[in-house]
Amino acid sequence: MSAIIALIVAAVTFGTVLMFGTLGEILTEKSGNLNLGVEGIMYMGGAFGLAGAFNYEQAVGAASSSGLLAILIAIISAFAAGAIASLVYGFITITLRANQNVTGLALTIFGTGVGQFTGEFLRVREGNFVALSNHLKDSFANPIMPKFLQDIPILGKILFSHSVFFYIAVILAIAMHLFFVKTKKGMYLRAVGESPSTADAAGINITLYKYLATIIGGGISAIGGMVYIVTTAGCVWNHAGLSGVGWLAVALVIFCLWRPLNAIWGSVLFGALMIMYLRVRIPFIPTEIYKILPYVVTVIVLVFSSMRNNKEKQPPASLGANYFREER
Repeated sequence: MSAIIALIVAAVTFGTVLMFGTLGEILTEKSGNLNLGVEGIMYMGGAFGLAGAFNYEQAVGAASSSGLLAILIAIISAFAAGAIASLVYGFITITLRANQNVTGLALTIFGTGVGQFTGEFLRVREGNFVALSNHLKDSFANPIMPKFLQDIPILGKILFSHSVFFYIAVILAIAMHLFFVKTKKGMYLRAVGESPSTADAAGINITLYKYLATIIGGGISAIGGMVYIVTTAGCVWNHAGLSGVGWLAVALVIFCLWRPLNAIWGSVLFGALMIMYLRVRIPFIPTEIYKILPYVVTVIVLVFSSMRNNKEKQPPASLGANYFREER
């Protein structure tokens, strides 16, 4: 039982990273934009988020630094990096109406390069590893729930022994679900993703909704990269650990059928699949088999959902297609 609980806790830690990346991409894709640059965006989020907290600590001193303020600075820095990168993507695909797939792949390459350059620049400038003090490491990674909740048998470890970022991600998923199904603007956004020509004819500002969804979605995805650096990577810059996380988030969007609430349990499941080779080793199964399991599961779900031909389980109808108003 203790081994299972430990696996679940570790899966939640890694799954929180995926949850931010997935929620951001769900918001983007609901507008009809397919941003395949999530990998690069999360690299930038990780680098700039760590840089923001690190520079803050260097400015005020380790003894005077505030954990809460460091968390806010890291979140804002990561969000800003992802939002700016997504703004560039939006300008190219929405205003200039370039191919979304090609632009997203270019953003992956660009964002990965910018993130690695930023992390290495800080490392060279400091002459050593870029890492936060133990005081701030504890603020980022330690559980925030009261001790008596953590001490509840079984459920305490599973539900109440996580960092602040897990609970932020869960609240964000619930809020995003309510936004899509309960608010007028959320329904407008879904209409833009399903049929931009119809939404345009109804007087909805297509360009505004696409830009906002893309920029905010990119910012949320970037926070996922920051969360990886300050939790899984121990507040030390590690560009190798982020490799492939963005693509996994894109796959998780399909697995979750573009539903924010599904991202909560889906990200934990994918997190468990990704770290299973560290916790549940089967001698005759290579490590690489474990690492491709999330993608295999995604393909199976995609095949079954397509066979059912259920509209509710399909992507937004205009996903990946640019809107040409003159052709309406």
